[in-house]
Amino acid sequence: MAADVYREALRLASDIRDKYLRAVTYAKIGYYMYRVKDPEYKSAFKYAVNAASIIENPVVMAKALIEIAFYLNSVNPKTAMKVFQQAHDAIVGFPQPVRDDLLLELVSKLLNLERIDDAFFYAGDIKDQVKRNDSLLKILGAYLQRGNMRRARLVVEGIEGEPWHSIAAVETIKTHLKREEFGSAIRVLSELKSEYWLGEAMREVAVHLKHSDVPKATYEKFVDIALSLSGETGFDVLKSLLVGLGNQGELDFVMNIVEKLPPEQRWAVLEGIVETSLDKTDVLSGLLDRVEGEEFEQLAGRIMVGLLSGNIDRRYVDLVRRIGDATKDDAVRVKVATYLSKLGDFDGAWEFASRVRGHYLRSLAFGSIAVAKLNAGDIDGAIDAALEVKDAKWGSWLLSEILTKILELQTDGEVREDIEERAEYQRGLWEKG
Repeated sequence: MAADVYREALRLASDIRDKYLRAVTYAKIGYYMYRVKDPEYKSAFKYAVNAASIIENPVVMAKALIEIAFYLNSVNPKTAMKVFQQAHDAIVGFPQPVRDDLLLELVSKLLNLERIDDAFFYAGDIKDQVKRNDSLLKILGAYLQRGNMRRARLVVEGIEGEPWHSIAAVETIKTHLKREEFGSAIRVLSELKSEYWLGEAMREVAVHLKHSDVPKATYEKFVDIALSLSGETGFDVLKSLLVGLGNQGELDFVMNIVEKLPPEQRWAVLEGIVETSLDKTDVLSGLLDRVEGEEFEQLAGRIMVGLLSGNIDRRYVDLVRRIGDATKDDAVRVKVATYLSKLGDFDGAWEFASRVRGHYLRSLAFGSIAVAKLNAGDIDGAIDAALEVKDAKWGSWLLSEILTKILELQTDGEVREDIEERAEYQRGLWEKG
């Protein structure tokens, strides 16, 4: 572009009446002149500073200086910092909230220029805790991205109040884990006070431990941290770690720890693994391999509840059938039959429903099959399923319900899956009578 174009831009900028916009425009022109190596860029920045100096409103003048320094930084970083300092000196004398808002703007510009140390220095002057901590979290993120853990540590120490301090600590822990600096992660982790953020940190630990080639002794160090915490907090942190490790498939290690816990805590961990692993058939199956008796029945029931509450998917059919074959609990068999009937596996559903002994639960099992058959358009099959409940009372009730649902299908074109709810209601009526 011809040099006279830039000179013409400078001439036209002098006609801008708003002094703030005139100053900033001069700075922008100077920046672009520098990029094309036009030696007159120095004049443009001189015009910018002069235009800012005659702004009557000190707040507007400070904003102008920040903008000028921003564009000047690419040209002359030392001079730019002098202008930033000039703006800062003016800002600290302003009343709140203008003072802190302008300091935030100053810090933000410095971060955009990747002058992280300078941003950190000026952020310390922000008095409002929320604004200061928010800016420090951004500065922390910049240090972590660069891998400057020493400076990141100083930022964490400078953040006061919750949840900011814990957020900063967890972000720092994440970076240490990515770098496989487990000792440093443990040190920061041990300083966390918030139960919630300890749990969040432990979940991160679980993911990274699984994907790092570390000895089990490292796992145990994190377990020791959790155990060193007192009471409920200690268990919640331990639970977060064990659930996370279980979700990642480290079931042998988890079960070794779980075996040492009291029954209530043991169940909380196992249930947590199920809740977080419903999309992982290998984890669910592996967990069932490692329990027996009443604990197996509890877990099987919890897994079936979770699967029924989600999307019915054929990839779970082997797991569901395995549960049906192994369980001795009729309530679990009902859930197995229900799941298979929703999949359209009526032979499998019928097989497990036939094993249900109690009349009430048997009515639920065959009721679920009947409803699924109705939804599939098989009215005769739905009636046959209802007739499988031989008990006079429950058999009559289920047949009545299915006949009603046939009419429901003919009228509304769909069938409500509320057999279990209606059976519970009917049972209540009979018990009262």
